[in-house]
Amino acid sequence: MPFPHIQGAFREELIADVAQCVDATGLSAGEAAMAEPLAVTLHATARAGQMMGKRVLVTGCGPIGVLSILSARRAGAAEIVATDLSDFTLSMARACGADEVINMAQTPGALNRYEADKGYFDVLYECTGVAQALVGRIAALRPRGVILQLGLGGDMGLPMMAITAKELELRGSFRFHPESATGIALMQKGLMDVKPLITQTVPLSDAEQAFKLASDRSQAMKAQIQFAEA
Repeated sequence: MPFPHIQGAFREELIADVAQCVDATGLSAGEAAMAEPLAVTLHATARAGQMMGKRVLVTGCGPIGVLSILSARRAGAAEIVATDLSDFTLSMARACGADEVINMAQTPGALNRYEADKGYFDVLYECTGVAQALVGRIAALRPRGVILQLGLGGDMGLPMMAITAKELELRGSFRFHPESATGIALMQKGLMDVKPLITQTVPLSDAEQAFKLASDRSQAMKAQIQFAEA
């Protein structure tokens, strides 16, 4: 499990051990490519433990955040609130099942109402890697809530006394293993739909533009490069 991981898919041929391959029959190339980030969020959801009936907060609505919404809902979450700084990504979160979306840039105090009575949420998916997003949400977590740290933004300073006093559990979640096959099976059975996250399809001749587009969270969630005509 090298870190950072090794690139190499932009080639005509790719040699892989058969044990590392999963049959994606019936899925489009775009859906199959989404199996990787989906597996990340399925792994995090498994790390959370029992999800049935839980109240969930998701910070950061990039692909991992939005797929976390899909995964949490599939696992039985009763209520999901998502936060971000972009109206576009929040609209995607809403479309993929969030009960409430909050633009923290426009309404920075919007989560204050969830801090009453020692907190409201059972599970936090922290998908930004930004210390402020984690530290600022601890007050909204109920005692013995679970923090799933998916975002990779560097080392964070944490309010350990607040975490200790609430007996919160901080669980790191990094990549996946069997969840890749699980995600593909769920998509093949029509139980999870990732197609709305593929917001653009760009021909290979415009690959450079596709990479620029992919990093623009005001209009893109996942930009797909189409290597050949279907």
